[in-house]
Amino acid sequence: MTASIPTFSTLLQRFFTQRLMQQKQVSAHTISSYRDTFRLLLRFAKKRLGTPPDRLAFEKLDAPFVTAFLNELEETRGVSAQTRNLRLTAIRSFFRFAAYEMPTHSAQIQRVLAMPTKRFDRKLIDFLTRPEVDALLDAPDKTTSVGRRDHALLLTTLQTGMRLSEVTGLKRQDVAFGTGSHVEVHGKGRKQRVVPLCKPVGGVLAAWLDEPDRAQDGYVFPSIRGGRLSADGVDRLLKKHLAVASKACPSLKQKNITFHCLRHTTAMDLLHAGVEQAVIALWLGHESIDTTQIYLDADLALKEKILAKTIPFDSKPGKFRPDDKLLAFLNRL
Repeated sequence: MTASIPTFSTLLQRFFTQRLMQQKQVSAHTISSYRDTFRLLLRFAKKRLGTPPDRLAFEKLDAPFVTAFLNELEETRGVSAQTRNLRLTAIRSFFRFAAYEMPTHSAQIQRVLAMPTKRFDRKLIDFLTRPEVDALLDAPDKTTSVGRRDHALLLTTLQTGMRLSEVTGLKRQDVAFGTGSHVEVHGKGRKQRVVPLCKPVGGVLAAWLDEPDRAQDGYVFPSIRGGRLSADGVDRLLKKHLAVASKACPSLKQKNITFHCLRHTTAMDLLHAGVEQAVIALWLGHESIDTTQIYLDADLALKEKILAKTIPFDSKPGKFRPDDKLLAFLNRL
């Protein structure tokens, strides 16, 4: 007796509940990323095929269809090649799961799994100089509760190098004060790490958490309603304070500053302090030390210091001599 072939709807639900949550126990961040990918894919399928998501047949999701979906993301939503590749990673993961559940569709599945990622030029990262950092930290109005929250959030991020999801998910029980002050970070891929707090940052954070309306078991940097700050909320507060900081430090206007740039700034500060790449990777929670190479690539000041320590080549410029008139004529042809 052969087992029945699951529908696409059933298969997708099993992928999330059985494969991702139960077997692999991936992080909530990964679940959210994969969920968003399939939301977009199902909307695209409904628009292109006119089929409701719960009636979509697995056979329709072939390699040309997936390619068309990824192309539309770039053309209509303006996503980067990195984001396109991230969506393809989620789809590949689902098709690897489908290979076990639906061996009769192996040819279709293998074609999707063989789809290449899109190559892209890696740009140098943006980060803040110390005057720019000082201007940004001075921007929040510390006479208000929201301003004090924003100041503590920015300061803690710049010292610890936490990711956006790590900062917004930080809870009171994750922070320890006194001797060995630190934050316990629940990072990407369900990995945990401990990052020490310097005395000034620890003082600001302790003062913020000691305010009367701070819940002992709540988020360290809550929204106005007391819940978790959204990514959009953090983006808005950063843009608001950058607008103020740019008036005092005009160089900020020339940079495309995102919240992740604060993490890059932390790494660059550690690099300038002479901290080794391996230690920076541990501090930031990088999966591989190779990821830290981007900071070396971007740091022109450090390269100039290295150049100053080298012995220059002893050479003199050559003297220009014009070509023979006949050869010059031929060279111009």
